[in-house]
Amino acid sequence: MDAAGHGRREAALGALAVLPDEVLCAVVDLLPPADIGRLACASSVMYILCNEEPLWMSKCLSIGGPLEYRGSWKKTTLSRLETDCFIFRLALCSENDEVQKPRQFDGFSSLYLYRRWYRCFTSLSNFSFDDGHVERKDDLLLDQFRSQYDGKGPVLLTKLAETWPARVKWTLQQLTKDFGEVPFRISQRSPQKITMKLKDYVSYMELQHDEDPLYIFDDKFGESVPALLKDYSVPHLFQEDFFDILDYDQRPAFRWLIIGPERSGASWHVDPGLTSAWNTLLCGRKRWALYPPGRVPGGVTVHVNDEDGDVDIETPTSLQAIGGLISIHIFLNMRSHCNAHSCQERLFLFQVDDMAPGHRHKGVCRAGLLAVPGKSVKDNENHPCVPTSGWNHPDMSRVQESLENQDFSYDIDFLSQFLEKERDHYSSVWSPTNLLGQREAREWLRRLWVLKPELRELIWKGACLAINVDKWYSCLEEICACHSLPLPTEDEKLPVGTGSNPVFIVSGNVIKVYAEGGLVYSVHGLGTELEFYDLLQKSGSPLINHIPEIIASGFLEYKDDIYRTVPWDGKGIPDVLAKHYPLEVSYAKSCFPLGLWSKQRFGTSSSPDVSDRPIWPYMVTRKCRGDIFARIRDVLSKTDILPIASSLGVQMRNIHLLPLPHMEPVPKSGNNGVKDCDDATALPEWQQLVSTLNRRKKNVKKHLANWGNSVPQVLIEKAEGYLPPDMDFLIKFVKDDGDLVYPFPSWIHSDIMDDNILIEGITESSSSCNSKGSYEADPEKMNAIHIIDFSDLSVGDPLCDIIPLHLDVFRGDTDLLREFLRSYQLPLLRGKSNTDIYKSVQNSKFSRASYRTMCYCILHEDNVLGAIFSLWKELRAATSWEDVENFIWGELNRYQESCTS
Repeated sequence: MDAAGHGRREAALGALAVLPDEVLCAVVDLLPPADIGRLACASSVMYILCNEEPLWMSKCLSIGGPLEYRGSWKKTTLSRLETDCFIFRLALCSENDEVQKPRQFDGFSSLYLYRRWYRCFTSLSNFSFDDGHVERKDDLLLDQFRSQYDGKGPVLLTKLAETWPARVKWTLQQLTKDFGEVPFRISQRSPQKITMKLKDYVSYMELQHDEDPLYIFDDKFGESVPALLKDYSVPHLFQEDFFDILDYDQRPAFRWLIIGPERSGASWHVDPGLTSAWNTLLCGRKRWALYPPGRVPGGVTVHVNDEDGDVDIETPTSLQAIGGLISIHIFLNMRSHCNAHSCQERLFLFQVDDMAPGHRHKGVCRAGLLAVPGKSVKDNENHPCVPTSGWNHPDMSRVQESLENQDFSYDIDFLSQFLEKERDHYSSVWSPTNLLGQREAREWLRRLWVLKPELRELIWKGACLAINVDKWYSCLEEICACHSLPLPTEDEKLPVGTGSNPVFIVSGNVIKVYAEGGLVYSVHGLGTELEFYDLLQKSGSPLINHIPEIIASGFLEYKDDIYRTVPWDGKGIPDVLAKHYPLEVSYAKSCFPLGLWSKQRFGTSSSPDVSDRPIWPYMVTRKCRGDIFARIRDVLSKTDILPIASSLGVQMRNIHLLPLPHMEPVPKSGNNGVKDCDDATALPEWQQLVSTLNRRKKNVKKHLANWGNSVPQVLIEKAEGYLPPDMDFLIKFVKDDGDLVYPFPSWIHSDIMDDNILIEGITESSSSCNSKGSYEADPEKMNAIHIIDFSDLSVGDPLCDIIPLHLDVFRGDTDLLREFLRSYQLPLLRGKSNTDIYKSVQNSKFSRASYRTMCYCILHEDNVLGAIFSLWKELRAATSWEDVENFIWGELNRYQESCTS
């Protein structure tokens, strides 16, 4: 930089001149558009930095939604914000750019900005066509592919797609003519989902000069334009797919349409879930670069999250890395998760290993020995052997010392050694970027086991890696032996269902092992469930005919390599637990010392850390008749579901009418870390709920931000003002005469979802785990339902049960909610005098059923708001919580008024 340039930079930036341009650009990128506009007015150099196209591209893509390019990213961003902010118009000239002369500032230069500008405007037309070293074949027999190429190296097959209609029809001109108005998904550069109409995208392609251009990368193109699916077929080498046994909405993405201009492309990456893909280039040219397993290219940094194993890769753009893509290209990318038999065996185990919770094995799979301290890696001829400390991220510097002297091997036995053995793979948090979620993965493994018996040795090994099935099967054998139950058949060896606890069905019995949340949580789950069943028997509740019958319950202890069974009916505390529960034992006065109230007081408190104890509660029940509602709901009509909603109203009334057990007083002191409730005015039965809600309310923005983009930002900002100043306002009402009125709390199921409801009266005429089959409904039996899984029972407001019912079971259908309420017949504010409660406080918004329910939704421990904005996408445009409340829960107000009229 010359003296004049040096002088302008210092004069324009002042003390900030010590920062390099790349740091200044990164700082400016953190600012919102309004602040960037203000900063642009500060000096000439700031004006330059604040008008950089990559900056405005970043701002624009952070908005999400439909996108129409306006010739520059600054114009596009400001048009999307629809701002009339004067500072924008003055500093950024958003209205009159086309008539103003470009501003020029002498005496300033930046090598960083120049390099970026050069990459944006460089042409790739001079790149020669590189044959490379990839072998080319016209076609291969399946046996040839298995023996010579599968898992051994890449191969380019030149004639597999010659007969596709897409070869002729998929030109940019023809696609634009036929589907120009269709929006397609764009490559993700932000957490927001971005779409562009094809005609707008083609216009962008012609106008853009981006270093890393956007490209269409749409895994839903078949749903948007079904006609495109007729223009190609899956080649004969790649037709076997382990994931096709899942329902379409459960399986991971498996096909993509890719359209991109010159310089566009994917940066260095490992395919999600360690899958393989077959790719067909239909027009244009594409440059590929491949690295061997366990090697990381120069400039790439791999970060692995300790908690959930999520992998984040920082990498240069494709243009910086390999010269990018040549010319415009249309590209069909199909991920063939498991091709042919040998490919299944090779890839399946890598996939399930990658799904398992933890971070070590994921880091090793993606970075090889860079994840091992003290190792060095030779990347290629241009990267000599370097110490890993220069490449390694501290999150990855954990691995068993015994492996430090081993050479890297992309072998499942080697990679599986890096699994964190101390984790419970069944219920520990999985990485959010896993190919399948936990629920879907459990269902997938079970279906594979049933439908592919010839591959059971392979599937068993995979299930051991992903969900520790060998451990749970040993527990199952011990429980069966203790209670003289038949041993499981070969078909019954894998858990069923999608819940967080291993559940087996053996000869008509359901055997559930409580694993979720560690020992403290699971013991209280079993204790509460046993207390609840005992109460049903004593009270003679009709609900007893709609829940499973308990056969046995107890604990499994693993000690000295032997499983030992200790039966337990919930009464008293067995020796196997007493040594771990000094806190509960001190105050265990009731018949069920680890039941409901113990769970309320201690279940989520700072109880002794015994999560790693090899002790698991279990319960054995008779299998209820009927089918899981989640499995059959999509083949039922609304007319079929109406009697189910009515029956649920009756059974939820039976749950909410049950008397609560006697509550022992909470000790005032010496409670060994168990905190008293913050709220001293609420009835004791409400204290735990009020304390929990108040704690979440203090951090409500952070609480809602945890759900990512599920909640619109404008509503996150307004959540604190919408919620009551103290959450006991929802259950403490002041009458006109000044007296306090409290509604009665109830038993709450807390997890009344479509996979915890069984329906009788459905006959499957074509049984198959591979599809939903053909069903016939018997209207006379459709109201025969069973409710299962009471381990999450709690005390609270009955409205908390209506939330999952309406959102998950009824999928937001107001007619079904209305039918449920018609048979429910209980006031939503119950007390000694229901009318007295309602009429005394009916002018208060806190008594409004819709308001209370919306507050519970906002502060719910699960992402129920995500369900709301997914069911009603139009609500994403809502500007107030009141609008959301009235739209979803207004029916509850009408019902509440009818109950007191």
